[in-house]
Amino acid sequence: MRNINSLTPVFCPRSVAVIGASTVAGKLGHDILYNLIHAGFPGPIYPINPKADQVLGLAAYKQIGDAPSSPDLAVIVIPARAVAGAIEQCGQAGVKGAIVITGGFAEAGEEGEKLQEELAQAARRHNVRVIGPNCQGINNPHHNLCASWPLLTTRGAMAFISQSGTVGAALMDWASQELLGVSVFVSLGNRADIDEADAIQYFNQDPHTKVIALYIEGVKRPVYFLDALAEATKPVVILKAGRTKQGRLAAESHTKSLAGQDAVYDAIFRKYKVHRAETIEELYDFAKGLAYLSKPRGRRLLNITSSGGAAILAIDAAERLGFQLPPPSPVLQAKLREIVPPHCAVGNPVDLTGDVMSDPGLYAKVIDASRVEYDNLVVIFGDPVPGAHQIVTPNAQELVIFLGGAEVERQEVPLIHRRGIPVFPTPERGLGALHQFFRFEPMPTVGPIEPSAIQELSLVPPSEAAALLAKHGIPVAACPLATTADEAVTLAAQFDSPVALKIWSPDLPHKTDVGGVRLNLTTEDEIRSECQDLVKTALTHVPWARIDGVTVSPMAKPGGMEVILGILTDPQYGSTLMFGLGGVFTEIYRDVQFCLLPAADEELWELIRSIKGYPLLAGARGFPPLDQEALLLTMKALARVATSNPQLDQIELNPLLVYERGVFAVDARMYSRVSS
Repeated sequence: MRNINSLTPVFCPRSVAVIGASTVAGKLGHDILYNLIHAGFPGPIYPINPKADQVLGLAAYKQIGDAPSSPDLAVIVIPARAVAGAIEQCGQAGVKGAIVITGGFAEAGEEGEKLQEELAQAARRHNVRVIGPNCQGINNPHHNLCASWPLLTTRGAMAFISQSGTVGAALMDWASQELLGVSVFVSLGNRADIDEADAIQYFNQDPHTKVIALYIEGVKRPVYFLDALAEATKPVVILKAGRTKQGRLAAESHTKSLAGQDAVYDAIFRKYKVHRAETIEELYDFAKGLAYLSKPRGRRLLNITSSGGAAILAIDAAERLGFQLPPPSPVLQAKLREIVPPHCAVGNPVDLTGDVMSDPGLYAKVIDASRVEYDNLVVIFGDPVPGAHQIVTPNAQELVIFLGGAEVERQEVPLIHRRGIPVFPTPERGLGALHQFFRFEPMPTVGPIEPSAIQELSLVPPSEAAALLAKHGIPVAACPLATTADEAVTLAAQFDSPVALKIWSPDLPHKTDVGGVRLNLTTEDEIRSECQDLVKTALTHVPWARIDGVTVSPMAKPGGMEVILGILTDPQYGSTLMFGLGGVFTEIYRDVQFCLLPAADEELWELIRSIKGYPLLAGARGFPPLDQEALLLTMKALARVATSNPQLDQIELNPLLVYERGVFAVDARMYSRVSS
């Protein structure tokens, strides 16, 4: 890595010259000089213009060498062909850094590439550090330096580094509008010298920066980029553009550096714990959250809201992201009941309804009462809540979301931001930002199975389920029930092949999860031993489960592809057919699609072809194609099972094996709304 001290004259100069300062308003040489003056830059500013005596009230100089003293930084806004010569003069005059705003370099073709190389060579000869060319400059509000546009002076904690001036300026503009500000904005441009690795390294040591957010299209020096990420102690958020084939081509044309394979960047970001953003909004939200939120103690959240709809969106987003949403304890519920009106719900969420518009103090009372039980409180102002800025607390475990508040919201949000509390406009954006504190931690595992308080559905016994499927022409494994090891041995003798034993309990729909399956058993001793072990293992996992015995089934012939085929019943829309990759990894792959019934053959064919794993059925990589016609017939048969048995709520064949010829259901699970 290069010496970062050499970057201080660029990012925190003591004096600045503007080469190409103009007397004409609207020209960049005029507007940048204006912004430098009106940002309150504390040091000398030297306009360089060979035809003017003064620019914007400052004495002008014909060339950089005529300035009374050598400036730390020169901002260059002159035609591209003159830039290399200007850098040469800067070096001779002792200038340590330059920002080249001018375009027409490598981004403009072969001639521009030559001009950029001349610029870079001149800078290297004189040890002048350069931002650009073809950039939008630097804005460092903490140093009163705005060598950029527009003029924004709000100081904050987020550093925005961008290979696109427009993207970076949009981020800075959002931060300014919200009164959160930035610690710095750097437009890197073509990166003839200073690049993303330099910027990460420098602002990792900047006392005003809490998070470093970058928009990048390609990386100039991969090894140094990785070093910078490895050394970073502050959160780094990156929006990497050029993810698709056409996007990569556009990015490489724009920045003249390789955009790289997106999967490789995914691996890099995982390795170095970079918070990858998918959109500009996420880049801003993640940076905002990491800079201004406090990391929660854990994942337990309570939603406190005036809007039921917004709270539901928050709950959906929270659950997707691995947060936990337990109800308040009985003690807390009783306390909340004393606080809120009788019609307000005191679960999770605590719904204060529109009453808070006339009594905003309800929020504060509920927040204070609830802190001790939860790791973070999601405070949703879903109405025009006056005085909201006085309800929430800086540096507290609170995530503030404000929406639907109209003019009151527009008044209150800036007041909340002035207190250093970030506000998010939707539940999804707020929770996405909060999730960044847990992004690199394992998702919480599902807790132990607990008996349901209300058993709305009952499992159909396996033998009944198999008989019903067979009646409708679906090939399915026989599964008689054995209540003792001796019965299991007797039943196994009926089959010519090795057998599978599976635990049967109305309380254990997922047998594999509790160690309730044994395969390829051939001898009586194996069957007896595994019978006893199955029951013992299942009860170890779920001590309260009712065990009725074990089923005995012949092993299916090898070679089939495992898919899942099922029926789900929606209370409004009726039966829906489910199809996807199957087996024990169904919930991991999640390659499943749905089709509303009744369905024509064309719809079923579309369903088959819609899963990502379809090429495996069609015969990919030299493997033979499998029997899709038999699969289609099985789908139609399963639809008939659902139609003729309206008491069935769910049916699942998993796995259903698809062979070159035919199909075979290894395991079937049915749920009935009528107790068996």
